[in-house]
Amino acid sequence: MVVIERVPQVVFKTRVRDESVGGPNPFRWQDVTSQEIFDGKRIIVFSLPGAFTPTCSSTHLPRYEELYDEFKALGIDEIYCISVNDAFVMFQWGKNLGAQKVKLLPDGNGEFTRKMGMLVDKSNLGFGQRSWRYSMVVNDGKIEKVFSEPGYADNCETDPFEVSDADTMLAYLKGS
Repeated sequence: MVVIERVPQVVFKTRVRDESVGGPNPFRWQDVTSQEIFDGKRIIVFSLPGAFTPTCSSTHLPRYEELYDEFKALGIDEIYCISVNDAFVMFQWGKNLGAQKVKLLPDGNGEFTRKMGMLVDKSNLGFGQRSWRYSMVVNDGKIEKVFSEPGYADNCETDPFEVSDADTMLAYLKGS
C-alpha cells in the first residue's frame, strides 16, 4: 500500500443524462478530472470492491447515504463512492439502491485506485483487480485522513469492514 499526500490526477469516464441523445439510454460520456472533483472542496471518498456485492450494497453505501446530511453539516461538500466498475454498472447499482446523495464514481480501469496504492487482486473471488476497502477525507486535493481496512493483501480470504464505514468517518469529523 502506497502512502500519498494528494489525490492522483486522473480522468474518470462518467455517463450523464442527456435527453437530446434519445432512446432507452439517454446518456452521453463525460470526462471528469480529479481536479474538477477535489479542488477547492472538502470531500469524503470511500472505495469498495464492487457494485452489487453484499457488504457494499447492504451497509457501506447505504450508511453514507443515510448520514449524508450530518456530513454536510460538518463542512463536507460532497461524498463520492469509488469502485473499479464501469459507468453503466455504477449507474444501475445506484438506481437499484435508490442512492440520491452520494455520488458514484466509476474507476473502470482502476487508474485512480492503482495510483492510490489500493488496487488488489481478488481473482480468488473471480473479481480480478479491484479496490481495497478504504475511506478518506480530501481537502482541496490534499489527503487529510485515510481509514484503510486491515489486512491489505492480494486474494485476501476475508473482506474486512471495520474502519472505512460511515460511522467511523462521522466520529473522526466530529472530533476534528
